[in-house]
Amino acid sequence: MAKPRKRLFIGLLTASSAVVLLFAFLLWWVPSVGLVNIHPVLPVLFGIILGLLTFFVVGGLGMLVLTLLTGRDLFLSQRLRKLVIRYLFPGIISIGRLVGIDRDTLQQSFIALNNQLVRAKKLRVSPDKALILLPHCIQLFDCDIKITGDVSRCIQCGKCDISGLSAAANKRGIDIAVATGGTLARKIIVERRPRFILAVACERDLTSGIRDSYPLPVIGVLNHRPNGPCFNTHIVMDEVEKVLDEFITSES
Repeated sequence: MAKPRKRLFIGLLTASSAVVLLFAFLLWWVPSVGLVNIHPVLPVLFGIILGLLTFFVVGGLGMLVLTLLTGRDLFLSQRLRKLVIRYLFPGIISIGRLVGIDRDTLQQSFIALNNQLVRAKKLRVSPDKALILLPHCIQLFDCDIKITGDVSRCIQCGKCDISGLSAAANKRGIDIAVATGGTLARKIIVERRPRFILAVACERDLTSGIRDSYPLPVIGVLNHRPNGPCFNTHIVMDEVEKVLDEFITSES
């Protein structure tokens, strides 16, 4: 699987901003011909308003890019994450589809961008405040023991990645859960009230999960699907361990 490219999302975001700026200019230029006939000050006033809008669009994009380049939690980075997650993402997906970019590729870029913004916060939480959330397709399809709702039932046979993930969570004292869909995932989050989530899933589920969980910080790790979607999927344990080392404090 190709490494997600956050610069794709940034590129589309920049293009969208350029369109907004062009539209703002046209909104100013076209009416100004008529507004001046009403009052000479009106075109200037209208230009100031659109100039402020332009400043916020360009400034917001600039802060976003600086956050990504420096890896630091710059001023308003949390608000920028909210802006990207709640408002810009649907528009970016629509623009990407218009220019022929695959939806999964766009979602991968969004996930990479979100991860970078979460990393910029330099967050560290205790194991009891973290949650590892997994999709049910990580478990072997024909396993007789269904661990949805209770991962501790896993007998650690090693035939699927549940055993490794469960062992990593138990070693660190982190809560771990398996969700069969978005509704159950939201229920688990509400009940366990974590301060940090490491979520493993496909592009679609990670994207919706990140948006639904906001403002909770979520790091998304894509699963690998050699057998097709939602069937005996895999995870690279090194990726999971790296995230846990980065965000979880050691138990004293």
